[in-house]
Amino acid sequence: SVPVVWESDPKRMQGGDNYTVVHPDSDRNTQYKLICDVSGNHALLNDLIQQSSIGGEIILAGFYDQPLAFDFAPAFMRETKLRVAAEWKPQDLVAVIELINNDRLNLDGLISHHQEATQAAAAYRTAFEDASCLKMILDWRKH
Repeated sequence: SVPVVWESDPKRMQGGDNYTVVHPDSDRNTQYKLICDVSGNHALLNDLIQQSSIGGEIILAGFYDQPLAFDFAPAFMRETKLRVAAEWKPQDLVAVIELINNDRLNLDGLISHHQEATQAAAAYRTAFEDASCLKMILDWRKH
């Protein structure tokens, strides 16, 4: 099925190559079988549980800098499964390259920022603090 992407920052809502991008407040679907959260927003878990179907699964794949907590009763009523994503493995990269080569995954527009490796400190600040930064490339070619 086609994914639905939640985005609350209007600057990051364009794109949506073969998928829908919506503001979380405008999504009325409460029957998602699979939700993959990559936001890193620790406060979203209860909202995600409310959007999941009975037996639905939530994959936590963001960088959460604060503890996660959720109300037990709604998760219990839905029999929600929680899973934590692992770090990438070499076989994951092989699978992504295969998807790209078979025109099943389009990464156009994903890399929004580039920085020289000598500017790594500024690059990391941008990557973690600037909402317009989707992905940052550190250029090591001159080093």
